[in-house]
Amino acid sequence: MSDLSTTYMGLKLRNPVIVGSSGMTESVKGVKRAADAGAGAVVLKSLFEEQIRNESGYAINSNEQQYYYAQAEDYIRNYTRGNDLKKYLDLISGSRNTVDIPVIASINCVTSSEWMDFAVQAQRAGADGLELNMFMLPSDPSRNSGQNEQVYLDVLEKVTKMVSIPVAAKISYYFSGLANMVGKIASTGIRGLVMFNRFFSPDIDIETFEVKSSNIFSTSDELALPLRWVAMLASRVPCDIAASTGIHDGSALIKQLLAGAKAGQVASVLYRKGHSAIGSMLEELDAYMERHNFSSLDEVIGKMSFDRADNPAAYERMQFMKYFSGIS
Repeated sequence: MSDLSTTYMGLKLRNPVIVGSSGMTESVKGVKRAADAGAGAVVLKSLFEEQIRNESGYAINSNEQQYYYAQAEDYIRNYTRGNDLKKYLDLISGSRNTVDIPVIASINCVTSSEWMDFAVQAQRAGADGLELNMFMLPSDPSRNSGQNEQVYLDVLEKVTKMVSIPVAAKISYYFSGLANMVGKIASTGIRGLVMFNRFFSPDIDIETFEVKSSNIFSTSDELALPLRWVAMLASRVPCDIAASTGIHDGSALIKQLLAGAKAGQVASVLYRKGHSAIGSMLEELDAYMERHNFSSLDEVIGKMSFDRADNPAAYERMQFMKYFSGIS
């Protein structure tokens, strides 16, 4: 069998398949199942600041005595926040004590101050690494792109200075100058970059007049976007890249590795096909390496990146002129 080990964020992984942040990693049992299925690492389900705020707000609104006790609101808010945070810290420590693969905590906050506190406590709980699930929707017309982007840089610079464990940023492609911004993000001191985040997609129920979710799971067709950017940026940034979204089989994983990713995060395919999909991906990767006489994953990673591909311009082509010019 070929050597499938890799390093990501300075962490040693037995293979490049990482189970991404999802409902499958929200319990110690789920983390163990991922490890037993062969995953190289797991990212715990994100701790959402917004969720904590909503839950504390619900508790406050449900408290009929809040108007009689001046301290009630602060007490409930702090208790709810502390209780949810403790559950998450228990998940980190419990997972760390149960599996022998890297356990990466994930936090998603909307205010800069909260990132710092969550990050430090995640490290104390035993997380091997930390993934900051970052996205601030640029929906405020009074803020320009520079102001929005500076929030990311400020948060990352502060967090990386406060913790010693490796930090990764999971980002979207919603930037006015993606390549430039990725370069800035990668220079904040982070050790990993996850491309790309996948978001809640709103839909409208035309009968009930409700906003609902659509496209919960990714599809294999979504591979192209991250593949393009991994290939163009992997050799140009001072940190490791993990590919995310659209990896549904071994072939997709191989493509991202060839493009320059150190690892690939999977989630949707496990919901669709079960955890056995991890083994299938690794078998396909191993067979591929044997077929092409690759003895280690280092020989695969980046072989088709922008700087090493025979035709790097293909990654920058946006139009179909070459293929459709002869069609009338």
